[in-house]
Amino acid sequence: MRGLLRILACGATAVLAGCVTDAGSIRSGSWLIDQKPDRITGTPVAGAVTRTWGATNSNNPAIRNALLQLTCFENRPIAKIAFDFRIGSDRNTSLGYRFDDKPGHDSVESRVLLGYQVIIIEDAAALQQFVDDLRGSNRLFVRIRSLNAGNSAVEFKVDGSETAIEAAYAACPLSPATSRRTT
Repeated sequence: MRGLLRILACGATAVLAGCVTDAGSIRSGSWLIDQKPDRITGTPVAGAVTRTWGATNSNNPAIRNALLQLTCFENRPIAKIAFDFRIGSDRNTSLGYRFDDKPGHDSVESRVLLGYQVIIIEDAAALQQFVDDLRGSNRLFVRIRSLNAGNSAVEFKVDGSETAIEAAYAACPLSPATSRRTT
């Protein structure tokens, strides 16, 4: 009986947590766009997130969750990809990705954050290429190679990205110099 009560309590907590997360947010395709103001500054938080289940790693047969986030951090645009497992360290990890049938990109300028579960694209040229490829795409396949953490892979649904991009980078637009590039 106690086990059943614990399961029901956990289920109720998960449902409520989902409601809290979505409060003040809007959907655009696969994206959840944060519309809440920052409680410290009062300015919009700015960010768009899409999540998926299906991330894999060659060192562990379990299938896990992953998250793709477009946001501003310290007034700079970034793309963040987070996993539920270690993906490598900054010195020995390589990011590659491909949107739909567009040409893929390997050895993308990126860095792994401390904790070894998050990789970000913050280099202006690399981020601009990522965003240019994201526009109008439906799927994103990400592959991370690491000498110490094996190979990680995940596929995200990214439909509805135009609204997500505009909302996420409203407070920190992509660099005008890189925005003029032709694709």
